[in-house]
Amino acid sequence: MLSQKMIDRINVQINREMFSAYLYLAMAAKMKELGYSGIGKWLTVQYHEEMFHAMKFVSYLHDQNATVTYRAIEVPEFKEKEIKPLFQHVLAHEQGVTASIREIMDLAIAEKDYATQTLLQWYISEQIEEEKNASEILQNIDLLGNSAQGLFMLNIELGKRDASVPLDFNKV
Repeated sequence: MLSQKMIDRINVQINREMFSAYLYLAMAAKMKELGYSGIGKWLTVQYHEEMFHAMKFVSYLHDQNATVTYRAIEVPEFKEKEIKPLFQHVLAHEQGVTASIREIMDLAIAEKDYATQTLLQWYISEQIEEEKNASEILQNIDLLGNSAQGLFMLNIELGKRDASVPLDFNKV
């Protein structure tokens, strides 16, 4: 049985994951408006992943007979209109999400909540991938010299990202 403190903390994380989704959706819209449809697609796929992350936590709370509490999602704010600063924002955001997941793990360890620890291992691995993806995109931008031709190629490459996410939250 989950403690109320854990239930509350996971509900906060659900909100944070949904905010992440909303942020990436807003970024995708801006990139598409600026003509970067491939980068917009990559960010839209990221939106779907973040919603999957939120719903995986929701499913876990339901499986634990805990109450899910949805809260208002803040309006995402970002000013970046250039690709490199945008992905620097993405990386910083993902690092913040990683820190948040680690806080939940610290609570799960303190409470000897082994079920939540098991769930969080998946998120920890996922965050390694999220940070790696943003870092690699930034490395590619640096390799390309942030040139128009390089950004054109990056836009095409990021547009190839697959948009499929699993629907069964318990089998991932």
